[in-house]
Amino acid sequence: PTPQAMASDAGDRNSTLKRCLGVLRDARNDSEQLAALLLVTKAVRAGEVDAKTRRQIFDAIGFTFPNRLLTSRQPPAGCPEHTFRALGLTLLACFCTDPELAGHSQILNKIPTFNDILVSSCNPDSTSMIDDVYQCLSAVMATSRGPRELVTKGTVSALCQAYVNCSYGSDRALTLLLGLLAIAEAKCWQRDAPHLLAVLSKLTNDFLKTEDMTKFELCEVLPRFIPLSPPLTQDSQGCECLHRLYKGLANILGSKLSQSQRDPALKLAACLVQACGSEWIPTGNAGSKFLALLVNLACVEVRLTLEEPDPLEVEGKKEVVTACYVLIEMGIQECLREEKPLLEEVQKMQLVRIMEEAFGAVIFYLRQVKQEELQDPFIFASVRILGAWMAEETSSLKQEICELLPFLVHYAKKLFKEGSPAASLPQPELVSTEGSGLPQDALRFLLPGFCHLTAEDRPRDILISEGAPALLCEYFLHQWEVLTSEPRSLTPLTSTEMSLQTACGIFLNLVVTAPDLIRRDKTFSSLMDILLKSLPLLLPQKDHLVLAANIATLGLMMARILASSAVLQGTQSAQEFFGAAIRFLSQAHTTQADPGSDGLAAAVSPAYASAWADVRELWFLGMQALAGCVPLFPWLPQAVLQARWLEGLSELLARVAPASVDFELIAAFQGVLVELARASKPCRDVILSHHGGEWANLYGMAALEQCLSEQ
Repeated sequence: PTPQAMASDAGDRNSTLKRCLGVLRDARNDSEQLAALLLVTKAVRAGEVDAKTRRQIFDAIGFTFPNRLLTSRQPPAGCPEHTFRALGLTLLACFCTDPELAGHSQILNKIPTFNDILVSSCNPDSTSMIDDVYQCLSAVMATSRGPRELVTKGTVSALCQAYVNCSYGSDRALTLLLGLLAIAEAKCWQRDAPHLLAVLSKLTNDFLKTEDMTKFELCEVLPRFIPLSPPLTQDSQGCECLHRLYKGLANILGSKLSQSQRDPALKLAACLVQACGSEWIPTGNAGSKFLALLVNLACVEVRLTLEEPDPLEVEGKKEVVTACYVLIEMGIQECLREEKPLLEEVQKMQLVRIMEEAFGAVIFYLRQVKQEELQDPFIFASVRILGAWMAEETSSLKQEICELLPFLVHYAKKLFKEGSPAASLPQPELVSTEGSGLPQDALRFLLPGFCHLTAEDRPRDILISEGAPALLCEYFLHQWEVLTSEPRSLTPLTSTEMSLQTACGIFLNLVVTAPDLIRRDKTFSSLMDILLKSLPLLLPQKDHLVLAANIATLGLMMARILASSAVLQGTQSAQEFFGAAIRFLSQAHTTQADPGSDGLAAAVSPAYASAWADVRELWFLGMQALAGCVPLFPWLPQAVLQARWLEGLSELLARVAPASVDFELIAAFQGVLVELARASKPCRDVILSHHGGEWANLYGMAALEQCLSEQ
């Protein structure tokens, strides 16, 4: 037809519609209204209604008439039983093309009706009804309230059943499910896990069996159906799905592929790693080869993209390279794993070499980054994975890392000081970031590497010259505020607490290797003030002994260097800190029955036992630091006397078998006791009154014996 003829037809249809709308308004009974309505819905179904006419239809009949049609059970003579219902749905589908009407409560309260139609058995006459339902559901999902209403009113399970049963329009059910999972994944899985698992089961079956391009298309769809919680490994059906995914991926990645085929497979593998770690990969020869292949392919992809970066090419590959970072991080963890390792030692050595080359490419790329690119989430992901490598591998790429340190400090400082949307975007995570409290927390991932580097001269000098200590002090204060922002609800180990512990490790390195910096830089006086206030608050809390040990030891070691600062001159905060530090040190050991005799043996206190592996070295350092503080603070012996530590220690040493107290422990006790006896006559008198001379001789504490024997 010519354009003129088409315009003429459209004009005829519009005039017909207008006549019908007039009849609808003026109808004297249901029969007349229904006849006009049939003509209107015929035009609606043909898609021949513009926005203005659609609004006229709504103004003419509102929601009342479609509601009546949906609930009517008596069809006209000679018509199918769903006739009225179908008419009502067609009108609602028409109204839903107006976004304002799609979010109306009269549409939202029809969601259960839409769900019922999707799950009821479909006959050839009802396909148009199902089309209308999908149109309504799609429109509802596009509104602000829609996704929440769909999830709470049971649409997820209806869509799942429609897809699993291969009902008419099941491809549209899958599209809607993907949309809902993208918006509200956690809520969908909380409410409808069994139904979603059934969909995942069907998808993974198809993924394993199909041998055409569908396999690669499914690689794009499947990640949306792999929940972070609940873990699929907790459910037998979930485990079967994971096994099919493993077999399907092994089949794909073991074949010769084009880039467009390989990239979705790598992204699917990364999604599985994020959700399940390496648990989805079976143990044994086949599993270890597959894991090594995955990491190998990821490293190759990183090198190909980043070693000679073409800005346009990198831009298009950021998503797949970020997925490769997830796979490489799994590789790092598996190379470190000693208990039930998936990889053999030879494989580990090969992978470390391959990963080293990939990290060389990451460093090369980061050195090219321009100032205006620092907000890019891909830069954040690249810094994060480099941090994971620096945390574990301290010997390789040292020169390159030293050269990159100014950039890393500058980047972390910029994100921390200015705030950045970069890290608030979804980042590949093997460990949850919950509790970090910082949307721009690049430092969190760099701290473990910085801790290793501050123990070495050259990188430490670079970090100091770039202002890292001041940044770390500010960061420590911020993280402490995050940890204590909800009083009495300090949760078990969070990333915030881990960051604080690692920062303490960095500061301890600086105290030992750069004491002049501690004296000179005013930042450390501020840090000292934080430590004095934080330990008394932290020590009574359960489950935080390791952080308390870090803070106590760091505070004692810094106090030796900053003894003349005003904040340590007998202030209340200083006295409370030393009181808490004495409690931490004095309560670490107790007596217990000696299994080899009828007597008692010295042992780590039950409250310390579970954390002792992490606390032990800090405790000995703390004892050494306390001994060094005694001559510097004249009021400190009195604090020890108030804590009645000397009486408790004397009793312990007098009661236990000397063979149960190892030499290192004896030396730690003697170091503190000698300084107290020298600095304070009351302390010396308490030791002597509790047979100190006798047990000093018994334990070979020669320095203490001599000190006690002097007038």
